[in-house]
Amino acid sequence: MSVAKEPAYTHGTPPKTAVVLVNLGTPEAADAPALRRYLGQFLADPRVVEIPKLVWMPILHGIILRVRPRKSAEKYASIWTPEGSPLRVWTQRQAARVEGTLGERGHRLLIRHAMRYGQPSVGSVLDELKAQGATRILVVPMYPQYSGATTASVMDEVFRWGLQTRLLPELRHINHFHDDPAYIEALAATVRAHWQKEGRIGVGHKGKLVMSFHGMPHRTLMLGDPYHCECHKTGRLLAERLGLKPDEYMVTFQSRFGKARWLEPYTEPSLKALAEAGNERVDVICPAFVSDCIETLEEIAMEARETFLHHGGKAFHYIPCLNDQPQWITALCDLIERHLQGWPTQPVQQPTEAALKAQCERARAMGAAR
Repeated sequence: MSVAKEPAYTHGTPPKTAVVLVNLGTPEAADAPALRRYLGQFLADPRVVEIPKLVWMPILHGIILRVRPRKSAEKYASIWTPEGSPLRVWTQRQAARVEGTLGERGHRLLIRHAMRYGQPSVGSVLDELKAQGATRILVVPMYPQYSGATTASVMDEVFRWGLQTRLLPELRHINHFHDDPAYIEALAATVRAHWQKEGRIGVGHKGKLVMSFHGMPHRTLMLGDPYHCECHKTGRLLAERLGLKPDEYMVTFQSRFGKARWLEPYTEPSLKALAEAGNERVDVICPAFVSDCIETLEEIAMEARETFLHHGGKAFHYIPCLNDQPQWITALCDLIERHLQGWPTQPVQQPTEAALKAQCERARAMGAAR
């Protein structure tokens, strides 16, 4: 194991506290080469695909990375913005808003964002923070519900960086915030704002609020992953905050991959069934995502919409993610503040070389006097 050389240190540099918001990641461009690099890193993570490497790697490199990048690039192209990937844009804005809000509260923190897959990488951001004098770092995986494939994978990357680091900073991380009251209220606020424009679901027509969470293989639930339970708790708390009856909403799971059983019910078949059962309208929100991305903008707002309308539905409304909504930024800052407790959030000025030299001379003088 090789350990990286420590960055140069200058006496008098005050130690600093840093916060890193870590999201899933994104390709650098909406083209096949960029998708091949991104998917190659993402799907090679053993937390994401729990198949023995000897079995999975030939499938990944021999089949999937030859076929899927082109198809995925077309999907990304449909949501790409002039600024680039929506997920990157929103994550950058969230970091900037958090820095501004915490600064207004009197904190002097280094706030950065990183991507578990792609750039800026977790390791490069942690290197940068160490070079800037960060001795305490709070890692914030931007996943409200904990899963081994998401939150734990982020921390794998942090610990992997730690294995190559001589002088480790103090490290903390947030495991989950699926039932945080302020997070739930921020979700509810987005729904209420939508209803103010479009009318409340179920009033004057038959319909439901569909809460679509990212899917995970069913076996992860059987192996002890809490994700399924935390999604349902988020759904229940959000429904309670909105005053919804059990028959006015449903929790579903999207993004199935492969032929194995995943967490159920599946989003797209559920939307088809709702339309065929006479539900004229659905409002769909994705509480597992705090930033709009390919899974919300293309899979839900485009593909799921087409499924619902094609099978008889009349109105499909996608409710955007929290993104940089002020109430969400406030909730996120509150969460960060709670997890920073006990750490100084303003740099403590360290003595200069001259001050240290004078201190030593005084100590010697006192010793001589004795």
